Amino acid sequence: MVRLSGPQVGAFLANHFSAPVRLLGCVHGQMRNRNRVIDDPVVVLLEGDRGAEVNLHGGPWVVQEFLELAKQFGFEVAGSSVRGAVDLEAVDGSTLIEREMLAHLPSAKTELALNSLLAQPDAWKSFVKEQPSVEQIAAIVADRGLWWLLHPPRVAIVGLPNAGKSTLANQLFAQERSIVTDAPGTTRDWVGELANIDGLLVMLVDTPGLRQTNDAIEATAMHQAKSEIARADLVIHVVDVTRTLKAQVMAFSQASLTVANKVDLVGLSDPTGVAEYGIVAKTGSGIGVLRTAIHAHFNFKGISKSSPRWWTQRQLRVLQAAQADRGALSAIIE
Repeated sequence: MVRLSGPQVGAFLANHFSAPVRLLGCVHGQMRNRNRVIDDPVVVLLEGDRGAEVNLHGGPWVVQEFLELAKQFGFEVAGSSVRGAVDLEAVDGSTLIEREMLAHLPSAKTELALNSLLAQPDAWKSFVKEQPSVEQIAAIVADRGLWWLLHPPRVAIVGLPNAGKSTLANQLFAQERSIVTDAPGTTRDWVGELANIDGLLVMLVDTPGLRQTNDAIEATAMHQAKSEIARADLVIHVVDVTRTLKAQVMAFSQASLTVANKVDLVGLSDPTGVAEYGIVAKTGSGIGVLRTAIHAHFNFKGISKSSPRWWTQRQLRVLQAAQADRGALSAIIE
């Protein structure tokens, strides 16, 4: 849903919407850009100067085209470019934290995220009423669990060619998304898509094998992959235990998990002595433990859906202030 507001709403709808709108009534019609139909939305005209709500039916490209059409007519997109920022003006709710919860519902893409977010207003009311200690407040400040639930972190899988990166990616995707063969260099570009890691949505990036190559296309792909790795919130380094360790030692500035793959071929969980986890990507052995480790990295070890957690910068600022003055905590449930 896109809410239009401002004095030009009536003129915009008269120019681009095929049906006359009515106050607080749902009107179905065609949204047009000249003679071309963009979508067939339902439009509701709001009371006073609150404008109109346009409920679009298409995918992201339809929303983007509608926003471009509105901008051409003089509208500006409200909000901020800051990650996670949301305009709350169009959201109803008796308290600020309820409005924040409702505004972020579209970002809750999994059942865990949805249930956790819906529970937050009551969880915070109970937490404030209990008059928590400074230590309890500090623990919540350090917990970004709900933030990650609503803002999927980027997880990059790296390693030498044919180490099992794409096979591992397919296990985490729970479906075949990456091409898997025994030929090194098969993945010539990074493959990024959302994966549901037991309720935590992550942007999983399967990168081409990092190695020296004379293939111009593969070299370009690896250069682009390194940019993706630099943006990652977590790096999973796959080590092939059937090959020498020296060529596989890599340094990453981001926090990383090192995974020993193909451990079934050597009979040891980690003969290299450098990996935290031993897996067999081909069969899925050890993947469950790795999924748990990913959860733990993003503060999901033993997560309780009803625990109070921050998910906006405003809430974080209130919590930080409350560490010095516990009386400031009540501002979180205004």
